[in-house]
Amino acid sequence: MDRRTFLGTLAGGLLAAPLAAEGQPGGKPTRIGLLDIIAPSPSRESQWDAFRQRLRELGYREGEQVAFEFRSAHGRPDNLSGLADELTRLRVDVIVAASTPAALAAKRATTTIPIVMTNTGDPVGTGLVASLAHPGGNLTGLTTLSAELSAKRLELLKEIVPAASRVGVLWDDTNPAFASAVRDTQAAAPSFGLQVFVFTARRPDEIDHAFAAMGRERIRALIVVPGPVFLPERRRLVEAAAKHRVPAAYAQREYVDAGGLMAYGSNLSDLFARAASLVDKILKGAKPADLPIEQPTKFELVINLKTAKALGLTIPPSLLQRADQVIE
Repeated sequence: MDRRTFLGTLAGGLLAAPLAAEGQPGGKPTRIGLLDIIAPSPSRESQWDAFRQRLRELGYREGEQVAFEFRSAHGRPDNLSGLADELTRLRVDVIVAASTPAALAAKRATTTIPIVMTNTGDPVGTGLVASLAHPGGNLTGLTTLSAELSAKRLELLKEIVPAASRVGVLWDDTNPAFASAVRDTQAAAPSFGLQVFVFTARRPDEIDHAFAAMGRERIRALIVVPGPVFLPERRRLVEAAAKHRVPAAYAQREYVDAGGLMAYGSNLSDLFARAASLVDKILKGAKPADLPIEQPTKFELVINLKTAKALGLTIPPSLLQRADQVIE
């Protein structure tokens, strides 16, 4: 099955994908619920494909013994609770929740079905787990959050815009998953000679207002904190940054693919692959409470050279050499 076919099948809601495990007694397939906040897309498809590929590498065969139940909120967090409840009623054996809102919805829906979260923000701060080392309950998984990420984005942005002294941080302040990212950015800014101004956008129509406020504050560079409001609106964000001539750094490469300047963050495909390893452990008898929350180990830097030129910026050659991908 190629990726295009897989994406279409996911959008339909159900994908039967047998694995090497023996499944349940009586020949019933083991069922894995996949709960996602965003709609199927080529970039997200590649991440779920990494999940499936890792399962194959672990020795699971496709054909007879496992079925995936895929549910997407299509960018609408309010839909997640109903979808999580639906997976619970189906009595899936494991739920894989992509994003903090999806994991929170799954946790509210069940205290017994094991949950593996991936692509989540601050699992302790949002109440998903008791601690990273000892999550407790029925939930484990991976977080995108790393204490070094915020400082590194500031460092990279300063390299690209060395004259900048006033940096904006744009986030949805109703999303607690990345509150610590905002705090970490504020804490790291003085070491780079930067002053941070925080702007909020809770709805897509507030993005333009936020950029207007940045203009009044003479913001010369911007960091966009990830969140479910922003990713579906990435083209709108990128266009607003271009219109106001604000060099912006993002956490996910999808923004750069849409025309954004730079992204530095966790390699999400790697996180999805590692989620498959946790699912494997759970299917073999491990308890989520005994599996520590894992942090990112692979990061990627993507730079859009065309956007840099449009903004009149010269990317240092040393930075281009360190980039995982340069879009020209």
